Amino acid sequence: MNIKSLLLGSAAALAAVSGAQAADAIVAAEPEPMEYVRVCDAFGTGYFYIPGTETCLKIGGYVRFQADIGQDVNSFNDSDWDTFSRVQLDFTAKSDTELGTLTSVASVRFEANQDVGYTSNGSSNGAYINEAYIQLGGFKVGRYYNPWDKGINGESDWNSAGQTRMQSVGYFYTGSAFTAGVQVDELSRLKGLGSQDVGIEAIVTAKFGAVAFDLLGAYDFAAENGAVRALISAPVGPGTFQALAIWSSGVGDANFDNAYYARGEWALAASYAFKVSDKLTITPGGTYVWNSQVDGDGDFGGDEAYRVGLTVDYTIVPGFTAKVTANYNQTQADGATVRENKFWDGFVRLDRTF
Repeated sequence: MNIKSLLLGSAAALAAVSGAQAADAIVAAEPEPMEYVRVCDAFGTGYFYIPGTETCLKIGGYVRFQADIGQDVNSFNDSDWDTFSRVQLDFTAKSDTELGTLTSVASVRFEANQDVGYTSNGSSNGAYINEAYIQLGGFKVGRYYNPWDKGINGESDWNSAGQTRMQSVGYFYTGSAFTAGVQVDELSRLKGLGSQDVGIEAIVTAKFGAVAFDLLGAYDFAAENGAVRALISAPVGPGTFQALAIWSSGVGDANFDNAYYARGEWALAASYAFKVSDKLTITPGGTYVWNSQVDGDGDFGGDEAYRVGLTVDYTIVPGFTAKVTANYNQTQADGATVRENKFWDGFVRLDRTF
């Protein structure tokens, strides 16, 4: 009994000492949880989750230096050359919803030029909105590039006449081999008429393997004229061949030019992007326009215009590219006095994309 009592007493004493030491122990506080930026791969590369949300954000853009060469390169001087620099910042936000992907795009440009009051967007403002739109599923609204902005490879096509960014509302269906869309454009500011005028566009695109075909139509309600464009793209040998044809019903009078295409009644353009290597692409191309001039009654005058040129694209290092283009133009009939009817123009461009 004495041994048993001694063992029980020793165990109780050890338990008491252990409890006291446990009560006096210092426990280090756990660090506050940190919210790291998470990569979002649901919409492609470059997206990350905005902390605390399920919205994915992508930031990109480019820095450009460009030297333009040609007669009267802008309206602020009469020189045959000029340079400008540009910064473009693109912010794209995407999230999944029960109605489809919700997208918003904010693209802003800042430009600098030694000519006072001049930027390449034709205004005196050195900062301007390139694109600003919201898209939910196929529904799209805001300021964005319309289908007429899509041209062919190279820099020798007269694909459109006038602005290709408008205030628009549209709906676009995108499938694996077939896409279609329709949109309504505000044309008032393009025409400077002082009244609210609109136009409508519709496009259908079909892919047959590696061959793609576009059919685009547009109608300017103020001018009461329309335009239709067909574009085809196909791989040929080591490069890509593209061609387009445009028909325009012209203009109503001097104040109601067709906002979608008023350069001529018919136009045909083609180019071939020859991929010499992973870094170098050479693209010859040209455009021919029938009935290119408009007379005092607002009808096509029967003149012809053309442009032929060569564009060279070279990747210096990944993210840093150079583009050089030169074009020979005839834009007026012989004897025209508006400007020189035969001339060369082009540019040298350096882009750093990110």
